[in-house]
Amino acid sequence: MAEVVFENVTKIYAKGERPAVDSFSLTVRDGEFLVLVGPSGCGKSTTLRMVAGLETPDSGRISIAGADVTRLPPKDRDIAMVFQNYALYPHMTVRENLSFALKLRRVPKNEVRRRVEGVAESLGLVPYMDRLPKALSGGQRQRVALGRAIVREPSVFLFDEPLSNLDAKMRVEMRAEIIRLHNRLGATMIYVTHDQVEAMTMGERIVVMSGGRIRQAAPPMEIYSRPADVFVAGFIGTPPMNLFPPGVLSPSKTVGIRPENLSLLESRGGDGDGDVFPAKVDFIESLGSETLVHVLLEPSGFRAIIRESGFTRRRPGDKVFLFCGMANRVVFD
Repeated sequence: MAEVVFENVTKIYAKGERPAVDSFSLTVRDGEFLVLVGPSGCGKSTTLRMVAGLETPDSGRISIAGADVTRLPPKDRDIAMVFQNYALYPHMTVRENLSFALKLRRVPKNEVRRRVEGVAESLGLVPYMDRLPKALSGGQRQRVALGRAIVREPSVFLFDEPLSNLDAKMRVEMRAEIIRLHNRLGATMIYVTHDQVEAMTMGERIVVMSGGRIRQAAPPMEIYSRPADVFVAGFIGTPPMNLFPPGVLSPSKTVGIRPENLSLLESRGGDGDGDVFPAKVDFIESLGSETLVHVLLEPSGFRAIIRESGFTRRRPGDKVFLFCGMANRVVFD
């Protein structure tokens, strides 16, 4: 069972500074694909590096498959890590990069050949086995980095923003590659990203971090529809949740509504149970399959974003009415 358990793990880089990771407690289930997401400096990469043994906690405990690994060196943890910059040996061919770690462990030659050939076949690397990394595209290099992790057959895979150097099209392809890899291997995977699209599309469970702490840990759609606090509501979602300040929809509390749950009307007449506000179209973002309409409520000037399907006939300066239905509201105290 490759369960990973954090128990009150704290990491402080300099005395007197705020902890990079602060009292972090979490259980990653055996075979789970868990994503750590948050803004730069939130502690997600430090958390991953402590699992890998590249950083040591100042307090707390980390265990893998029931064994305390808090002070173990990386080589004794049965993990494999895929980095943002691929970390391939530039003087070695693809074949040599894939087999290097196995040779260091004195794995029998026949077993090395079997594993390397199997991984190369599954990742589409067979035509490139005798090439050096400099002769590969970014996506091919990342496949080699994935393959090098797979051949080791570890208990836990760790991914530290592995797709951030790729273009948009290649990121989509590699996301699918990694998801297929998880489905095939059924291994425990912990994936770090600042990209919420990656988090929402890849993770079975997402951990949103800020200031070294967990703000919410839940399945993607639960985090999207029922964020635990204002930070999560504003971070997850493109565009983020509209957060109406106290006094607009509630006398004393912040009310969150996703852009797709707001609608624009031509007249004040309601569209059901809810609130209606006069507004002016500020600007429009046309995305092809959908349109984001930014409006300013009058007279407060509060900005709201409405997601409409397809194209819109509205133009900047148009007078409209914003309808906020009672359904799909999230209230924050």
